[in-house]
Amino acid sequence: MSEEVSVLVVDDSALMRNLIGHMIDDTPGLVVADKAMNGLFALQKIPRVNPDVIVLDLEMPEMNGIEFLKARKEKGIKIPVIILSSIARRGAEITMEALSLGASDFIQKPSGSVSEDIHIVKDTLVSMLLGYGGSYRRTQGKKVLLPSEYQPKAAKAVHGPDITAHLNLSGAPSVSPAKPPAQIRKPAKTDIIAIGISTGGPDALRVVFAKLDADLQIPILVVQHMPPGFTNEFAKSLDRICPLDVKEAEDGDAIQPGRILIAQGNKHLEVEKKSLSAVVRLSDAPLVSGHRPSADVLFASVAVAYQNHALGVIMTGMGRDGAQQLGTIYKEGGMTLGQDESSAVVYGMPRVAYEMGHVMEQVPLENMARRICDVAKTVR
Repeated sequence: MSEEVSVLVVDDSALMRNLIGHMIDDTPGLVVADKAMNGLFALQKIPRVNPDVIVLDLEMPEMNGIEFLKARKEKGIKIPVIILSSIARRGAEITMEALSLGASDFIQKPSGSVSEDIHIVKDTLVSMLLGYGGSYRRTQGKKVLLPSEYQPKAAKAVHGPDITAHLNLSGAPSVSPAKPPAQIRKPAKTDIIAIGISTGGPDALRVVFAKLDADLQIPILVVQHMPPGFTNEFAKSLDRICPLDVKEAEDGDAIQPGRILIAQGNKHLEVEKKSLSAVVRLSDAPLVSGHRPSADVLFASVAVAYQNHALGVIMTGMGRDGAQQLGTIYKEGGMTLGQDESSAVVYGMPRVAYEMGHVMEQVPLENMARRICDVAKTVR
């Protein structure tokens, strides 16, 4: 039995099916289960090829992506789905509808085989496929190859960053963390919560935000790595399931109790604390830790403005964004939480933060909302 993560590619464009197929073929640990040109063919193929994860276009003839997701739900199919989304605004709306129907995540569709963003798209898509597909395989009692066991197919060289390095594929424990930084002051009452999250985030935030206490009177600021044009619809979709108010952050928005502000795509999010109030500021400053918005930028700003009155949370995501500056919140006397390995789709950002000694407590996704509320409401 193959131990590779098998992928069903569903898109009406032969060019896109081939492009995604080549990305999968070039990646150790992934294999194409089959391809389908619409949702109807995909439903027919699923029982036969039994994929671990599905890549789904939204606009297709006969049965589009939304119709497929509805049928998937009716049939009780649990295989995770990653959406290929167009850039247009309508694409963002449909993408959020797809997430509400059970899709796990999305990625912007590359513009073609010579697209300038093709390598970025590939790295992100591959991390999602390995992460979601690997997690699903484990729920089915199937073995998942350890990252060190991946071997290039047909002696092909593997280019780019090691995208398997921080994937939660093995279930093995992390290495021991470094000694935590010394705190300048003791933790005090929580006045703000800052969350940094990336790959796997849309699904994870839906889980957390739906479970937050309705009486949580502490503002929350969120950096979710997401392309511009999607964060407004994303915030609206979260607002529909969250007992607190959720909106996309705009420059000068007041930081208010019981309000959640989501960073705009391609804009850094920082706080400006005044004598009687606090507001958020958006900026086009250069990328930090490879991202804009950057969790490191948010955490650093919150640490300076709120010192030991902050709670920093780092969750699923590829890379290391947020790990360094979560430590600044820690040093200033704030509280810090990190998502644990077993529940993270991609255990990159929280792993690096944990290994640096910047995470006070690792928390499973299903318990994260409860821990955030409990820590934030604790009088210190």
